[in-house]
This record gives sequence, C-alpha cells and structure tokens, in this order.
Amino acid sequence: MSKSLSSMYAFNYDSAEQFLHGVIAIPARRALEKEKINSLEKLSDYSEKEIMQLHGFGKNAMMKLKNYMKENQVCFKEA
Repeated sequence: MSKSLSSMYAFNYDSAEQFLHGVIAIPARRALEKEKINSLEKLSDYSEKEIMQLHGFGKNAMMKLKNYMKENQVCFKEA
C-alpha cells in the first residue's frame, strides 16, 4: 500500500463532525451537534447557561470547553 493513512482519509474529513474532537466527550459533542453548533462562532451565540442545559453537557465538559474557547479568544454571550 503506497498511500499514507492521512492521505486516504483526507477527503473524508468533515469539519463539523470533527468540531471539538479531543476537547470534550462524545455526549457533549453530540449535544452541540444536535443544536447545529459546529463552530466556535456559533457557540459564541449562546450563553454558558444555555449550553449547560443541553442533555449530555456537564461541569467537566463545560470546564474543558471554556478553556478551549479562551485559548481561541472566543467567549459565550452574556446571559
């Protein structure tokens, strides 16, 4: 096999599906996906309280998400 794994899968990359991969757990990612939140820009349209109300989101996921958002200079909207 001459192709590397990365080149084989490069065309299958779906940025929406990969959003927050490795940052928060699958249940929390699914909760965001269900709300069609697939970018930091869309996430910034929500308050922290709104995201915490999603099924699958807990304190741990929120803490990781907030750290990730801070690293990327993005924040939740004011409640």
